[in-house]
Amino acid sequence: MQSGSASTASELYSPPAVRTPSLQQLSQSAAKFNLDIDEAELKQYQDVIKEALVSYDRVDKMTEPIPAVKWPRTPGWRPDPEDNPHNAWYFRTEITGASTGKLHGKTVAIKDNVAVAGVPMMNGSRIMEGYVPDYDATIVTRILDAGGSIKGKSSCEDLCLSGDSFTSVTGPVLNAHDRTRSAGGSSSGSATLLALEQVDMATGGDQGGSIRIPAAWSGVVGLKPTYGLVPYTGCVPVDITLDHVGPMARTVDDVALMLEVIAGYDNGLDPRQPANLTVPEYTKQLTGDLGGIRVGLLKEGFGSESAEADVDELVRAQAHRLTSAGAVVEDMSVPLHYPDASHIYNVINEGCLETMIKGNGLGVGWKGFYPTSMLDALAKGYRTRAHDMPPTGKFTYLLYDCITTNYGNRFYAKGQNLSRMLTHAYNQALSRYDVIIMPTIPFKATKLPNKDISTSEICKMALNFGQMSNVCPFNLTGHPALSINAGFSQGLPVGMMIVGRHFDDATVLKVAHAFENIRDSKI
Repeated sequence: MQSGSASTASELYSPPAVRTPSLQQLSQSAAKFNLDIDEAELKQYQDVIKEALVSYDRVDKMTEPIPAVKWPRTPGWRPDPEDNPHNAWYFRTEITGASTGKLHGKTVAIKDNVAVAGVPMMNGSRIMEGYVPDYDATIVTRILDAGGSIKGKSSCEDLCLSGDSFTSVTGPVLNAHDRTRSAGGSSSGSATLLALEQVDMATGGDQGGSIRIPAAWSGVVGLKPTYGLVPYTGCVPVDITLDHVGPMARTVDDVALMLEVIAGYDNGLDPRQPANLTVPEYTKQLTGDLGGIRVGLLKEGFGSESAEADVDELVRAQAHRLTSAGAVVEDMSVPLHYPDASHIYNVINEGCLETMIKGNGLGVGWKGFYPTSMLDALAKGYRTRAHDMPPTGKFTYLLYDCITTNYGNRFYAKGQNLSRMLTHAYNQALSRYDVIIMPTIPFKATKLPNKDISTSEICKMALNFGQMSNVCPFNLTGHPALSINAGFSQGLPVGMMIVGRHFDDATVLKVAHAFENIRDSKI
């Protein structure tokens, strides 16, 4: 042994966190910003940059706080095809929560855009293949704290960029009512598992209808809560102004119960949330009595170019049945709803490029929990497996990169300004009505495509803006919106959407519950 004083770790060599950029790289960076800097001056910048990189080394060695993993689990297993005939499971688990609580005895599926520590997470895409989170999303912790039992990760669409159910790299998710048809997306697996009664509850994510579309086509209940009511912490973002996560179940009572558990302030980890957020006991307000409730049937939500007459007729007829519970039901109008709202959404969806693709799933400029391990997984995936992006992802990149290259962010900015005008229009309508009703999707579940579908057909089907025309506006405005099965036409479920005032999810659930009672009444 050598004599002498022991060295501390800080005195020994360790690889730098960030290498000093070469003069060639600095020249390339300068060119991106139209800067003409000669090599001698670049060398001076290189010297200063080298000193600045000390901060990166220091930060790299610090331990960052991540949400605690409270409940033990094993990684689980990938189900065999014979145990997963509708392809609705991505991964199976057996994670048991508290021995008591509101969800004790309830089984839950977690959409695979939501992190569960130690369990593989793919977000339906080869881009994230092999990633295993080291943290639990806040809603996962809350479900387990309330006694829920997590039975696995449900399949979702590739990067959640589809309202249909055929884009996941693990294969198409089949509709529980007709295996030849779409289950809807992007929360496709969650909806199918519920319809098949394989779990009691499931989580869904919604940036443009991804909870409500599969709920409608699968005949279950799905709530996109008020923007910010449920923390998005630990879920894969698309655009921070559009992101929602919420409950799905077969009954309104179970959706309300799950909302009680997962809603609430997340101690500043999610900037979507107001600090004074309170969560009522939604289940106690499901009285079945709609006395004094005013229901507006949105004229512009019916009769669109892609609408099927039987869907419009069924939803309208079923909505009028709410009068038997004491509600007043009448027609009303919000002219901005169709088609303008969908066009505003399409422009604002440009934020997906900046956040999810260029920003590696996180973007910048907001306070909260940044899951750096997820960022690394996405960054490596986009860099090494770019060709594995789905056609919908490539379409998103090509369209919005061309727009921002030629026009900057002016259209995104104008879209955000117009969304405030749209929000005001709905708020005015909701000052006269307690809820607004329309079809969730204007047509029934479509056939799944065969294997020789073209790239353009994939994009047109998966990003069918006629399909999204009623649902995507409320991602812009943040109003709570719930899809419930209005009944069946030609053997397929038809969704009815109920929209309410901001943070008045209770009334939306109350109306949905009353309708559920009427719909299921034997009398």
